[in-house]
Amino acid sequence: MLELTASDGHKLAAYRAEPAGTPRGGLVVIQEIFGVNHHIRAVADGFARDGYLVIAPAMFDRVQRDVELGYTPPNVMQGRELRSAIPLAAAMADVTAARDAVAGAGKVGIIGYCWGGYVTWMAAAHVTGLACAIPYYGGGILDNANIDLHCPVQAHFGERDAHIPVAGVRELAARHPEAEVHIYAADHGFNCDERGSYDAPATALARERALAFLRRHVG
Repeated sequence: MLELTASDGHKLAAYRAEPAGTPRGGLVVIQEIFGVNHHIRAVADGFARDGYLVIAPAMFDRVQRDVELGYTPPNVMQGRELRSAIPLAAAMADVTAARDAVAGAGKVGIIGYCWGGYVTWMAAAHVTGLACAIPYYGGGILDNANIDLHCPVQAHFGERDAHIPVAGVRELAARHPEAEVHIYAADHGFNCDERGSYDAPATALARERALAFLRRHVG
């Protein structure tokens, strides 16, 4: 763990994972509503093994520090409350600080899950200096479908996601033909192997696509 400082002076913790050799580039990993917990640290470690210098900023530090939640209904409620207390501008400032923390490794991509998927989608429009953005099933993306994307985007959704109607995802894909939009026979949160909605085949395919996208745009 290390400490980052955003442009507004806010200090936040971040988990950093380093590759074994020279980094292929940098990668910002944005948490779900459960904080930088065991799963998000494992995701960061995984991409570090793939050769990236990875940083996972503690986005909830603006409201409550050291948040590491599980996946019970009370945890979900707590995570949603924390998420709703963070303005978009503050989230973008924290993403920018994380981008800067790994910029020395080369080009920088961003990937995020659940709420982090929404943050990643918005970062593609509001944060400069990103080589690509990979949002996974971000609640709020469909409500912000009309943004202008300033970097290549590859988005992943589950067709059984009750929070993000698949019809809306298809409309999103039609609105943004410049982006890759993939839909899987899976539910919300399918990438997290600690949640009941985990789907191994969808996770493997999405990760394969995401890694190829990173190779193409980051290195």
